[in-house]
Amino acid sequence: MDFTLPPLLTSLVDRGNGLLWGSVLIYLLIGAGLYFTVLTRGIQLRYFGHMFKLLGSSRQSNGGISSFQALSTSLAARVGTGNLAGVAVAIYFGGPGAIFWMWMTAMVGMATSFVESTLAQAYKTDHGDNTFRGGPARYIERGLGLRWLAVLFSICLIIAFGLAFNSVQANSIAQAMEQAFAVPTWAMGLVLMAVVAPIIFGGLKSIAKVAELVVPLMALLYLILALVVVGLNISDLPSAIMTIVRSAFGFEQAAGGAVGYAVSQAIMNGIQRGLFSNEAGMGSAPNAAATASTRPDHPAAQGFIQMLGVFLDTLVICTATAAIIIMAGPELMAGDENNGIQLTQMALSSHVGEWGGMFIAVAILLFAFTSVIANYSYGESNIEYLAGRRAPVAVFIYRLAVLAMIMIGSMASLGAIWNFADLSMGMMAIINLVAILMLSPVAFSLFRDYEEQLKAGKEPVFDPSRFPKLVNKVDPKAWPKK
Repeated sequence: MDFTLPPLLTSLVDRGNGLLWGSVLIYLLIGAGLYFTVLTRGIQLRYFGHMFKLLGSSRQSNGGISSFQALSTSLAARVGTGNLAGVAVAIYFGGPGAIFWMWMTAMVGMATSFVESTLAQAYKTDHGDNTFRGGPARYIERGLGLRWLAVLFSICLIIAFGLAFNSVQANSIAQAMEQAFAVPTWAMGLVLMAVVAPIIFGGLKSIAKVAELVVPLMALLYLILALVVVGLNISDLPSAIMTIVRSAFGFEQAAGGAVGYAVSQAIMNGIQRGLFSNEAGMGSAPNAAATASTRPDHPAAQGFIQMLGVFLDTLVICTATAAIIIMAGPELMAGDENNGIQLTQMALSSHVGEWGGMFIAVAILLFAFTSVIANYSYGESNIEYLAGRRAPVAVFIYRLAVLAMIMIGSMASLGAIWNFADLSMGMMAIINLVAILMLSPVAFSLFRDYEEQLKAGKEPVFDPSRFPKLVNKVDPKAWPKK
């Protein structure tokens, strides 16, 4: 059985995507990232090594969720179909040059991720079980006093992550397993529901523990295989890099209008798929960032760690997938049916043999499975924000809805689900980007405070009383005065 959107809804979704991704979001996303990069004087370059240093001291959480677990949870959401199917979609529709624009999106997106995750930590609230809750909804309400906008963001996030994105992940798993092992899509949907249910019913701590175990292992195995492929084709590496760069600026296309169209497609698909993959500026990762007990005890610490997540997702894992596909040659993209995960499977199979397609099927199973549970966690945090005292009942209903969307997504057409997910993501991103631009002076002051203490040889400690814009807005249980 195949699920498609009604024609009228399909038309509205397509028009919405054309408006958001054709103009508004591209300029807002890149503009915000450049603004944050300039105002922090290239934080993603100056503090590149510091990100790894912080990660090495982040495992202790006193019974709560550690910074490492929060990063693993956000990576679980980031590292999914965007890294395997999404890269293939970007190359198929935008050419190899789309990868260059994915890189650029990630570079400026690292600064954006720092700002939004630092704000999420600053405005987080104590949940009463050694964990915290936070994210855009909280910093929009607490920082800007715009409850209505915070509610709108939460609704968009629940629709996007709990429903649309989980359908996308389930769709990619089902398609990959059908391609590799001839497993019916409906059967894979049932299996996913059975495996996901006990984890999401265990709550956010259960999700963080699973992510901490699975995400590093699956990423490492995939990167090892990608390095083997590159090693087997090392002589083709310079040519592949030049193909990406030349295609990004239209040098490989014919002169005239074809160049402009090719470049616009590369930019749009690269930025669109890049944001879907690394989620910088979307307002999703801050929900995970806010849950952590940070070391050092400062909001900016989690900002640095989440910045590392963008780097690992796009500049490392997405690049590995791009190398596998581009080095396989352009003839694989000749058929219309090979525009998603199947393209990645066929590309790897051309390098290592038939088992390559099976490996990708297993990889997408793990990548997308962890994305499902992480996406769920983002939705739960926002369900709790909206429901207040009725949260237990609302969360239970939300869990059932997530399981239902996993089943629907397993049998859905790829195009319809991708388009709906893009629209939901675009609406979320606009709300969040406007909010973090308005709150950026707070993030910048926190960064300067962290930097000054670090340069003075101290371990940075956050004292809300030193920040007039924060002193009456932070949760005293989450950030007691030092």
